[in-house]
Amino acid sequence: MERYNPTKIEEKWQKIWETEQAFRAEENGAEKMYLAEMFPYPSGAGLHVGHVRNFSIVDVLTRFYAQNGKNVLRPFGYDTFGLPAENYAIKTGISPAEATKTNINNFRKQAKRLGFYIDWNREINTSDPEYYRWTQWCFLQLFKKGLAYQKESYQWWCPNDQTVLANEQVENGHCWRCGTEVEKKKMKQWFFKITAYADELLEEIDQLDWPEKIKTMQKNWIGRSEGANVKFKVKDQEDTIDIFTTRLDTICGATFLVLAPEHPKIPDLITKDTEEEVKNYCAAAIKKSEIERQENKEKTGVFTGSFAINPVTKEEIPIWVSDYVLINYGDGAVMAVPGHDERDFAFASKYQLEIKTVVKPVELNNQSEAHDGDALQFFHDRGILLNSGKYNNLTSKEAESQILSDLGEAVANKKVTYRMRDWLISRQRYWGCPIPIAYDKDGQPHAIPEDQLPVVLPEVSDYRPDKTGRSALAKAEDWLKVTIDGEEMIRETDTLDGYACSSWYLWRYASPHSTSTAWDQDAVKYWEPLDIYCGADHAVAHLLYIRFWCKFFADQGYLPFREPVKKLLYNGYINAPDGKKMSKSKGNVIDPLDVIDSGYGADTLRTYELFIGPYNEDAAWSTTAIGGVYRFLNRCFNLAINQQNNRLHSGTPTQLIRHKTIKKVTEDIANTNFNTA
Repeated sequence: MERYNPTKIEEKWQKIWETEQAFRAEENGAEKMYLAEMFPYPSGAGLHVGHVRNFSIVDVLTRFYAQNGKNVLRPFGYDTFGLPAENYAIKTGISPAEATKTNINNFRKQAKRLGFYIDWNREINTSDPEYYRWTQWCFLQLFKKGLAYQKESYQWWCPNDQTVLANEQVENGHCWRCGTEVEKKKMKQWFFKITAYADELLEEIDQLDWPEKIKTMQKNWIGRSEGANVKFKVKDQEDTIDIFTTRLDTICGATFLVLAPEHPKIPDLITKDTEEEVKNYCAAAIKKSEIERQENKEKTGVFTGSFAINPVTKEEIPIWVSDYVLINYGDGAVMAVPGHDERDFAFASKYQLEIKTVVKPVELNNQSEAHDGDALQFFHDRGILLNSGKYNNLTSKEAESQILSDLGEAVANKKVTYRMRDWLISRQRYWGCPIPIAYDKDGQPHAIPEDQLPVVLPEVSDYRPDKTGRSALAKAEDWLKVTIDGEEMIRETDTLDGYACSSWYLWRYASPHSTSTAWDQDAVKYWEPLDIYCGADHAVAHLLYIRFWCKFFADQGYLPFREPVKKLLYNGYINAPDGKKMSKSKGNVIDPLDVIDSGYGADTLRTYELFIGPYNEDAAWSTTAIGGVYRFLNRCFNLAINQQNNRLHSGTPTQLIRHKTIKKVTEDIANTNFNTA
């Protein structure tokens, strides 16, 4: 009897698929199904078995829908800009472009050996000038509408990679890529105004067919808060300090103000007696990550030496600085109400500041005022006011409305704030998409004309940023000069965060070879939005950014939909046999070709990765369990050969079992139960 020979079978069919372009997708008017995985970064190590799980999930669904009569598109691409290729160039002298080309060839070879259902005619590479030409075009559309802008502020700086990092790229105070402890640095940077779409991004989350944990992470990251902005006058100064509060009803209990160490008004508040202590405290505080500053630990702070006037009670209250207040929340200043907030209470207790209780539960309203003391501290809910002068006995809602009216718009007004900040997109590195901006002699930014795109990266010999942190592009003197409207200008030397390149590739897949537009309108209308997207990373980065860009370009008339992904599958990781995450640095990466060429074949590898457990849970690689899957496929092969030889008749018990099995497997795949299928 013929034996199962995966090498013979796979080589035969992969050759046929390639010759006949069996997986090529065309816009033919039939019902479509568009699927994709988050495209990989093609490192020198190539694909590992962790990637195979992600790609296999998409592959099964692609074949499933194709066999159910859908017109299926499953493209492939590479996220190629970024630090690994640049650091490799610095180490070896091999240019990032050359290293990237080599790595892509290796990735493509591996993916084809794995037998994936991919339309290779739609392959894209984000560092190809014909691709990033349109990334630059996207930037210019945002710039024209005021949603790409510059400002100077403190940013996270990685001293090892010598570049700024967005908030979501700092993990426990360390760089997400190299693990180096980060620091704060004041710089002028480019931002995308994602906060302009904060409400819509938040409101539409619940309608998404995405995992609940991802939707919750995005909600928390956006962090919408409704409240009021209140101006506290600084004693003996004309200046005021703006604070944001969600509990205006507790303002009579505000016994001190607390400013973030980065607050710009601190220099105007310190005195000769407090100057040295405040400056030293602020310098130390801004080096800490936001996570460190928000941890439940002993509160620290320093008194500025100045006082503010509570606009309702007219009492003088001290102004302090503490690292538990973040510059990114509200305006970086809070009114401290220690009678109803644990953090404020801990701070007030440590520094012997006044504590007042000003709200009590509704059910205590008709009871003795004996309940007004310590028993009511930390009562967080809205209730009935006390110790609040003319607002006593009003409900919190009534008091908030009355206080807002009494203070007037010059002092207080309603405001909505967000935890999410605008997206920092400047990077001080060479290997990235050049920002299509140039500066005139007065330092004013100008858009590079669209007919001058792409702004192509020049060839350089030294990829290191200079000592000031400027990109290697700053040393490319000939490249720096550009003429716009007859005036010679100097190009921007920062490059774009790689997430900009991956914020629109799902639309480029619809028409990857278009030279006149970023995406063809008819192709996008047919294929988009993406029906199923599979990946395991970037819940509050890439997955939030693609939603933002989708809404923006829909508003400009370039997209006929406002959400880019209908269904998201967030797969778990395949870890090393010891349970640790696979990485080249740890030497625990498993090359899929090593598994295939050991005799198991691609089908065994892919089946094992789907069988290893529920797709959305992490699992450890097992060198023994894969053997069981290989034996299972041998049995399947033998059954198929026996069936072919015996030609079982319809209606037999075996045929009935077959139909039941097909029905069950079909249901399991449709419900993403790949391991049981």
